[in-house]
Amino acid sequence: MEKNHLLAKWLNDDLSKDELAAFEASPDFEKYQKIKNYTNHLIVDDLDENSMLSNILKQKKEVPKVIPLYKKWVFRAAAVFVLALGITFAFKTLGQQTETADFGKKTTFSLPDNSEVVLNSGSEIQYKKWNWDNHRHLELKGEAYFRVSKGRRFEVQTRLGKVSVLGTQFNVKTRKNRFDVVCYEGRVKVNYANTEILLTHGQGVSFENGKQLNLKISSLKPEWIDNQICFYKDNITTLLEEVERQYNIDIQLNTKDTTSLFTGKLPAKNLDTALHIIAVTYHLKVQKVSKNKIIIDEQ
Repeated sequence: MEKNHLLAKWLNDDLSKDELAAFEASPDFEKYQKIKNYTNHLIVDDLDENSMLSNILKQKKEVPKVIPLYKKWVFRAAAVFVLALGITFAFKTLGQQTETADFGKKTTFSLPDNSEVVLNSGSEIQYKKWNWDNHRHLELKGEAYFRVSKGRRFEVQTRLGKVSVLGTQFNVKTRKNRFDVVCYEGRVKVNYANTEILLTHGQGVSFENGKQLNLKISSLKPEWIDNQICFYKDNITTLLEEVERQYNIDIQLNTKDTTSLFTGKLPAKNLDTALHIIAVTYHLKVQKVSKNKIIIDEQ
């Protein structure tokens, strides 16, 4: 409310010297100034009340009408209101859009071109709606499955690499130093460091600490979409971090051996079964301390 009040005073040049200095120092001042410059046409000329009254009296009046003569501040208020709507629209359209999936949850949403995105647990995507059809670019943290509508180049930027496609279905995953990309339909171009790879239907690639590993694909879509956590040559630390993310729990691991690699699947909707598989595979003992706290020890 205070912010809107200052905005209105600024538009009417009613801010004190101190208020103006504070307003110009605010992080949103530059956006307000640009929008104000673009909407100068909203300023209403001074109202000639005598001319308006004269024109009304010249008209033939069959039924007496009462026509109120609004003062200039009314039009100023209307301009402020329209400008505020313009600012709100600009923030929603030009500003960064963010979609997230909390731990233990998945999120499905559509992009402006009706491309569909499914975010895995503990993941985030940022993009801009403005000029989307000509610049289909987004930033991903975590893991997401994309069903991309045909159009201009579609880019997924991560901190480890970039994926470029036209119209296709693919999965992108970043975890610490590992970067996985799988193509389920069409073609996908993967850029990692100085390496560029073209993937086609049924192909996948993984990079970890600069090393390349080709993935074996046996499904038509990511296993996590069907509530299965799939691992391929992952160590137990990576495995447990993914279980924590999917179930929104905290796991304390007390074991010396963290280098043994695991390839297989764990359920994402049955914690007891997932923990049992881990315990049997690594010969560990699982203890539930509370609903969200698990301790795993050596036997």
